[in-house]
Amino acid sequence: MEPDAVWVSDKNRLPQMLDEAGHLTEAPDLIIESLSPGTQNERRDREVKLKLYSVRGVREYWIVNWRTTKLEVYRRQTAKLTLVETLFPGDILRSHLLPGFELQLQIVFL
Repeated sequence: MEPDAVWVSDKNRLPQMLDEAGHLTEAPDLIIESLSPGTQNERRDREVKLKLYSVRGVREYWIVNWRTTKLEVYRRQTAKLTLVETLFPGDILRSHLLPGFELQLQIVFL
């Protein structure tokens, strides 16, 4: 189960996080998933991956739903990833992990 995109705050940490095949062996700070079509795939992203990433220590998990044009932001709270906001095309995405970062969501759903 590979995520669609990841971000690691400390680039010096990244080489130690990868095995010889380039697979992550430790949790990145942020994981972004674009929901795959199909009920089973969506369930995997929303339940199985969410639980796995929560247990592994991911700090934020964003789920992009291109069909409903919304983005769900899960943040680590009391040792687990919890849904903290649901954003739509008119909203701006900000993250504590990325100081100064702002993304107009309408760009994501063009």
